[in-house]
Amino acid sequence: MTTSTQWWQSAVVYQIYPRSFQDSNGDGIGDLPGITQRLDYVKQLGVDVIWLNPIYRSPGVDNGYDISDYYDIDPKFGTMADFDALLTAAHAKGLKLMMDIVVNHSSDQNAWFKESASSRDNPYADYYIWRDPVDGHAPTNWGALFGGSAWEYVASRQQYYLHSFAVEQPDLNWESPRLRQAVYDMMNFWVDRGVDGFRLDVINSISKPTVFVDGPVADGEPYASIGAIEANGPRLHEFLQEMYAQVFAGRALMTVGETPGASVADAQQLAGRNSHELNMVFQFEHVSLDGNPDPRFGKWNDQPVQLVTLKHSLSKWQTGLHDQAWNSLYWNNHDQPRIVSRFGDDRPAYRTRSAKMLATLLHFMQGTPFIYQGEELGMTNAHFTRLDDYRDLESLNAYHHYVEVEGATDSATMLAYLAHTSRDNARTPMQWQDAPHAGFTTGTPWLAVNPNYPRINAQRAQTTPGSVYHYYQRLVALRHRLPLIRTGRYHLLMPDDQSVYAYTRRDGHQTLLVICNFTAETQSRHFEQRPPAAPLLISNYDDDQGDVLRAYEAKVYLF
Repeated sequence: MTTSTQWWQSAVVYQIYPRSFQDSNGDGIGDLPGITQRLDYVKQLGVDVIWLNPIYRSPGVDNGYDISDYYDIDPKFGTMADFDALLTAAHAKGLKLMMDIVVNHSSDQNAWFKESASSRDNPYADYYIWRDPVDGHAPTNWGALFGGSAWEYVASRQQYYLHSFAVEQPDLNWESPRLRQAVYDMMNFWVDRGVDGFRLDVINSISKPTVFVDGPVADGEPYASIGAIEANGPRLHEFLQEMYAQVFAGRALMTVGETPGASVADAQQLAGRNSHELNMVFQFEHVSLDGNPDPRFGKWNDQPVQLVTLKHSLSKWQTGLHDQAWNSLYWNNHDQPRIVSRFGDDRPAYRTRSAKMLATLLHFMQGTPFIYQGEELGMTNAHFTRLDDYRDLESLNAYHHYVEVEGATDSATMLAYLAHTSRDNARTPMQWQDAPHAGFTTGTPWLAVNPNYPRINAQRAQTTPGSVYHYYQRLVALRHRLPLIRTGRYHLLMPDDQSVYAYTRRDGHQTLLVICNFTAETQSRHFEQRPPAAPLLISNYDDDQGDVLRAYEAKVYLF
């Protein structure tokens, strides 16, 4: 971030999960030509940037986050010609395109890894993290984030390689100058091709500890969690500043770092005004608040977050980064359940109101908003009732672990947890119209379409006055029109109120007052900050009843 306004500070981003957006050839998997076909829809929403989840060649062990060829498109999504056509069409419509890049690890099918694994003395030998056995076993007690040891033995080298995630995802060795240069060359290939930015997957894990030693093991766990061990390593900022100099400097790119476990202080440095690292980071605090009170189950739960806790988290980031760094704003992504089912109310009587309320709360905060495909329709969790409905490896492994291996809970309870929390809730195909498979495909979709698509779909939303879609259009237009939304200082009101979230944004002589009722009950709240004649800027109701807040009512005053 710099002292002058950057284009991405006024932008709104639309995230597309290619596998589930639009299938053009009937194979049941979304693809690049399908995205190109739907660009007019994205443009009409009013957004500025499209962010694509990984589309590189990949075995698909981790839905494309295991890249086997950084320079090619996965055939299931199309060809490089299809990508160029998409990029050209997006730019012609005034839309920028941001790629998702994974440089903490690659696929074990990547040519780099195959060479590295073949011997200790080839040109790629140090592209990955190799260690000798210790007393005949793995070098440390670190556990991978997808389960099991974080080390895998390879006989051809008689060494172990490190993998923070799946066995098939070996970690790249950023201590190697040759590896770093190869990464920068690859990123420049895409920039030269015309892409407008990068979302960098788990980027705060690229710098590993200087010494590899055993970590602390929680009670009942076989391994030390690698997540905390490797996050924000000693050379992280050095590496990112080098990346900035080699790839980002002098170019009007948008760069977003995914940084699990990052603190406000971390973000101030990673995305600071003069850090020359990243434009902004994704942090996960606010979407990690509804975990199970039983620590054994981690995120698996079916209970809502407490509003006071959510207020504290969002406010900490709003105040901590103001004038220091830039926020990213999001409710949903491909790894998070649908927000209207999670923090709102997806019952038919309240779905539309609560979806608009949640959008209002987020879009008037400071930062760059990200809209995940279908969020603008108020798409809900799928509420699958059978394990066979799920495709997400994390969800299937969790069921197997907690029900079948440990017997920590019963099938019905775990299925309720999956229905609330599974990543597949965000990955069900985009609901385009009331037609077979919601118009996503003419074939059999890779993941079942949410059965409520006849009622919730883009065609209906676009032709229905007052829909969630039209409300998002208004929010995006307001962000483009009102500098106050970008620059105003945030101040939380009523921090201990368990039902209503209210805050102000102030800049010079203008004030925004944002009021959101998080309940289905009528509330009454008086705000002395609001002048009696203050005009209503936007609301999810057609009239204003003053101090009365109806079910999931949201309203914003500008004065």
